[in-house]
Amino acid sequence: MTPPTSRTWGRRGTIPVIRVRGRSPRRFSIAALCCYKAGERSRLIYRPKQHADHKSGGRKSFAWTEYRDLLIAAHQQLDGPIVLIWDNLNVHKDRRMRAFIDAQDWITAHHLPPYAPDLNPVEGIWSVLRRTSQTNTVFTDPDHLIRRLRHGLRQIQYRGDIINGCLSATGLTLTTPRLQPQ
Repeated sequence: MTPPTSRTWGRRGTIPVIRVRGRSPRRFSIAALCCYKAGERSRLIYRPKQHADHKSGGRKSFAWTEYRDLLIAAHQQLDGPIVLIWDNLNVHKDRRMRAFIDAQDWITAHHLPPYAPDLNPVEGIWSVLRRTSQTNTVFTDPDHLIRRLRHGLRQIQYRGDIINGCLSATGLTLTTPRLQPQ
């Protein structure tokens, strides 16, 4: 990951330069859910993953089973039904993932239209993360990167106003009809 840059200071007459050792293949993935429940604080639930075997042809992203585990953990944390609004990532549309969602009565899934990152509140979270905890940082090793990612996500996690801002920036309505008990 190349470091994002922002304004910084430098000696008069010189241009500040951030040296980067070079690009490497992707080694980390993060899956995140922005969660809204009326009357409660908005939440961010995330899972980072380091891909140990990415150079030897191993998987370079989350598998459907890891998304399934994230949804199960979110369901346990939120203690209620989940209305899932997903982008069109191929793993989100995987037949095994669809079968899992169809088998659960506590998940309702909807997919965003293609090429609509402005409707995805998690894209706002990534933008905030890049502009805050990762700006002007040269990561010395993969552990340094993952520590900064976790620290930045933890900071966002405790700021419900940032999560609310990312949710409201989508323009989507944040109210859902209540399910009637049977």
